[in-house]
Amino acid sequence: MAIGEAGPGSARSGMRPKRLEDAVRDRLGRECVYVPSCRFGLFVALRHWCPPGGRVLMSPVNDDVIFFVVLAAGLRPVQAPLDPFDASIDVDAVPDETWGSLSAVLTTNLYGNPDPAPGLRARCDALGIPLFEDGAHAIGSEVGGRPVGAWGDASVFSLSKHVGAQTGGILALADPDRSAAVREACADLLAPRRTVSELTYAVRPYAEAAVRRLGLRRAAWAAMGLLGLTEREGIRMPLRPDALAGAVRSAPDLGAHDPWVRVDMHDYRLEPGPVRLRRVHRALGRLDDVLRASREGTELLLSTPWARPPADGTVQPLFRVPLLVADRDAAIAALARRGIVVGYLYDPPLDDYAGAAFTDPSPAPGNARWFARHALPVDPLRAREAAEALERSGAQPAGSPEVSEAPEAPAAQPPEPPEPSEGAEARGLGPPRG
Repeated sequence: MAIGEAGPGSARSGMRPKRLEDAVRDRLGRECVYVPSCRFGLFVALRHWCPPGGRVLMSPVNDDVIFFVVLAAGLRPVQAPLDPFDASIDVDAVPDETWGSLSAVLTTNLYGNPDPAPGLRARCDALGIPLFEDGAHAIGSEVGGRPVGAWGDASVFSLSKHVGAQTGGILALADPDRSAAVREACADLLAPRRTVSELTYAVRPYAEAAVRRLGLRRAAWAAMGLLGLTEREGIRMPLRPDALAGAVRSAPDLGAHDPWVRVDMHDYRLEPGPVRLRRVHRALGRLDDVLRASREGTELLLSTPWARPPADGTVQPLFRVPLLVADRDAAIAALARRGIVVGYLYDPPLDDYAGAAFTDPSPAPGNARWFARHALPVDPLRAREAAEALERSGAQPAGSPEVSEAPEAPAAQPPEPPEPSEGAEARGLGPPRG
């Protein structure tokens, strides 16, 4: 169980959402534990397997929240070199001395494009270290003949992405004998269920629908900004290095890192109530239809001039399709004119964002910088509209990646905040996040 933290959950039996766990177990063939969020499940897994002070290889093109979860677990992020076209970890480009220093590897499966799990599994087995799979974007993707999430010692999934429940996650375990200890660790870290939070969650879809119907999304987002209710002014949240250094000194400690880990989802560790569980179960029942539509949209977008189709020709049901465009800000504006919101941007890479004080930088950062600057994540469920808008705007494909080892300034932010997305995790009105 998690070391050094206790919470109110250990004294409560709570409600075990067995039907949800069984549904995902049938997909993965693994023991599954329902958790209030993907980030919560990842923290539990890192604490369960890794000793404090351990080093975790991860992708620098990733949500900053995941970076702060690694720090909260008392671990040192180590940024990996990437494939420039899908931001997956380049196994062969990781130096031997880095492999020898690691305590674990964490995949990203960015936008649903799988990391090379078979190769990473083989490396981890040779080193005797755990492999963790972040499948937040990849609940329907496969690699090496297995579902994403069936390769790691533990894997985490978000039920806010393809499932669209705006709450909940799954922690899947390769070893079912660890289930009892993991469940106890989760219970110890849960915050008590709050009636107000349950009511807010219950009415949120209706409020979002009203805002969309009345065309008030941009006005609502602007109002929240004026009231100080938004937590991001750009793509990355403010680092606040002095405060973060203090939190890191107290790690492992989820509470100390809460100001960073909770961004976009303040109920990430809240004990789920019956309203949430029922809605998640209904949404999970529609997952196969969503994955089918996502695969069709992905196939269409991969046929456009801005896409780099996978070498093996496999079409995954991507959560977002990373088109690679020369001028991303112009492309974002072109899509916005059609009412298509672009979110899930991860620019600049984490080593440029956080610096050497908080992470080991990638030994070859050029590919990550190139991808982060040019990737335009498009919702495959709006594939045809997006392709038409980009074609009419005259958007040009990005050129070849320039692999440069020289330091680079953080990428410029879009000229104004993105229009709020109906799929945002925080309040249903904020920009979409990972």
